[in-house]
Amino acid sequence: MHIAILGGGIIGITSAYYLAKQGYQVTVIDRQAGAGLETSFANAGQISPGYAAPWAAPGIPLKALKWMLSQHSPLVINPKPEWNKIKFITQMLANCTSDRYSLNKDRMLRLAEYSRNSLNELSREIQLDFDASSKGTLQLFRTQQQLDAAQKDIALLEKNQIPYELLDADSCIAAEPGLAAVKSKIKGGLRLTLDQTGDCFKFTQNLAEKCQQMGVNFLFQTEIKSIQVKHNQIVSVNTNAGQFDADQYVMAMGSYSTTLLKPMGIDLPVYPVKGYSITLPVVNDQAAPLSTIMDESYKVAITRLGDRIRVAGTAELNGYNLSLNQGRRSTLHHVVSDLFPNGVTSQTDDGFWTGLRPMTPDGTPIIGSTEIHNLYLNTGHGTLGWTMSFGSGRLLADIITQKKTGIVHSDLSLERCKNANALLTQRDYTLEPM
Repeated sequence: MHIAILGGGIIGITSAYYLAKQGYQVTVIDRQAGAGLETSFANAGQISPGYAAPWAAPGIPLKALKWMLSQHSPLVINPKPEWNKIKFITQMLANCTSDRYSLNKDRMLRLAEYSRNSLNELSREIQLDFDASSKGTLQLFRTQQQLDAAQKDIALLEKNQIPYELLDADSCIAAEPGLAAVKSKIKGGLRLTLDQTGDCFKFTQNLAEKCQQMGVNFLFQTEIKSIQVKHNQIVSVNTNAGQFDADQYVMAMGSYSTTLLKPMGIDLPVYPVKGYSITLPVVNDQAAPLSTIMDESYKVAITRLGDRIRVAGTAELNGYNLSLNQGRRSTLHHVVSDLFPNGVTSQTDDGFWTGLRPMTPDGTPIIGSTEIHNLYLNTGHGTLGWTMSFGSGRLLADIITQKKTGIVHSDLSLERCKNANALLTQRDYTLEPM
């Protein structure tokens, strides 16, 4: 069987690896010159199953209103009317209840933990250099309110048997000594001890090389224009280099999956949520982060990648706009210098970058079959593509090849989204304070 993977980011490449491992002929098609050159290129660098949680949560609507008045808001919404944006926000609001948050987080944790185990197995099979480290994630709380709210997540961590440490300010500094200079700003933290870090782009490139050695064919600089369907089955993919056909197809194009699937009658609830990052050199090892610190106030992640520090954050709802907003750059510099004033230096050569995260309203990715007989989806991972990629690729390969899967996956498929439009008219949710 010949399987075509549409998209060469981390999700597409892990899918290709696990399918090739099972002996299938695989071709990856991507418009870029190489693997991992779009959203996978400069993400936060954290592999954080313990931090897997939907953005739609109790209290978020009220928080969002306050954020909009802040100079360094973690949320930016372009006020220009756009139906897809309005639809996404409305469906997201419908998920901002305690019950739905627990349901969504529970299944996200299930996939993320499976992905962690899959990465550990993969790392035993092949050696890849990607600035890997296993020193955990520290979710940093600046207020007592944030610390108290962590109890909801702790209950789910315990339910899924995920190790954690609830820390006071001194213990946060013991875990991340570089925070010593700003102890007065820290109320406490939630440390996820099994979380890892690594350069997603390096990993994607190196795994793509491994895939090539396994016989995977790569068609780079090949832009997919449309997909031809007859009798409820894909017959060809139309590209700038001509037509291409295979037996089965995997849509792994992140935010761009939506526009290609719409003419096929598939309403994919994925919206491009724009994120930003900067990458700075470590100037003082003793005053720099050791692993990942997630600043809960600004929703900014600060991650150590070898001799570099990646700072990433912001959720900007602005369609497919890829322009670089200098205000977001200022926010990232503000947060890293506020927490690690002696560990980094502000500089203009900071690799300022933006990418479009493929977000679903409930935070959970969409993995599995579709009504098109030979089309499968692996998209909608939002900010957790790096974290969930290994499990997602492995799960999808098992679904396609009809092998027994490692986890329950019926609630990860497109089927759960068929009732998404109903959320637009439901009025059974309240805007709960946090």
